[in-house]
Amino acid sequence: MAHPLVLRTALGKHDHVKPLKDGRVHSSRLELRFEEFEPLPKAFRAMVRGGDLDISEMAIVTHLLAHHYRKPITGLAIPLWSRLPHTNLVCPVDSPVRGPRDLAGTRVGVRAYAQTSGVWVRGFLQHEYGLDLDGITWVTMEDAHLSKYQDPANTERNTGELALRPLMMSGALSAIMGEREVDPAGIRTVISDAQATAEAWIARTGIVPINHTLTVRTALIEDHPWLSGELMEMFEEARRIAIEEDGATPPPAYGLKANLASLQLAFAYSAEQRITPAVYDANELYPAI
Repeated sequence: MAHPLVLRTALGKHDHVKPLKDGRVHSSRLELRFEEFEPLPKAFRAMVRGGDLDISEMAIVTHLLAHHYRKPITGLAIPLWSRLPHTNLVCPVDSPVRGPRDLAGTRVGVRAYAQTSGVWVRGFLQHEYGLDLDGITWVTMEDAHLSKYQDPANTERNTGELALRPLMMSGALSAIMGEREVDPAGIRTVISDAQATAEAWIARTGIVPINHTLTVRTALIEDHPWLSGELMEMFEEARRIAIEEDGATPPPAYGLKANLASLQLAFAYSAEQRITPAVYDANELYPAI
């Protein structure tokens, strides 16, 4: 009997992938050998900069840039993490900012300009609230995961020692976004009733904003044509077990058809925000299985 294909894999600590990590879901053809990264975005950088990972969870805009710069990485439309952009844009409780339009002419912080959370938030600010994104200075803390990418002219790199939250609380920034874990102490959302507003937008559009999906080294898919289908089956089974047996909150449905509109919208926002020079077709980045 042939030995299973062993692949070095990085995934976040999500309930819907626990059955893969604890061995309840396995394959006779494939072994996922998990490597932990803290914080998880270090895995994205390792994957796109030629590290030793074979499979990695990946922010979708990082994957978009990897495709743009012709990195040999293929996506699988398996949403691994998502959040509501409306709830991720915050300001101090006592801020004079009373709504998104008050951000015009101010300085807003984000970990990196090409961070997926930032792309979603800016897209909503432009299309739902009519903000001119060029009228805001976007203060970043670090570069993109793709070393060739250069931030646009309306950005500024923070060179001081303060992190995003302390910068905002000191008054240097009017608002921030992109914190993975948002501590509610001393802050509020810029968008009032952010949770309800986000849920209403999803109900109206049928689109769930996706942040992370799965990526695989393209050479592996070319060498093993069965690999994409096997991975999809494994992740689907892990999702089922997590929901039915562990009581996990269901993540978005898996597969390209269910997620095409979300991916395409994020890629359209990315082009508008000068992350890519044109809008890429999500079908190029996420082959149908």
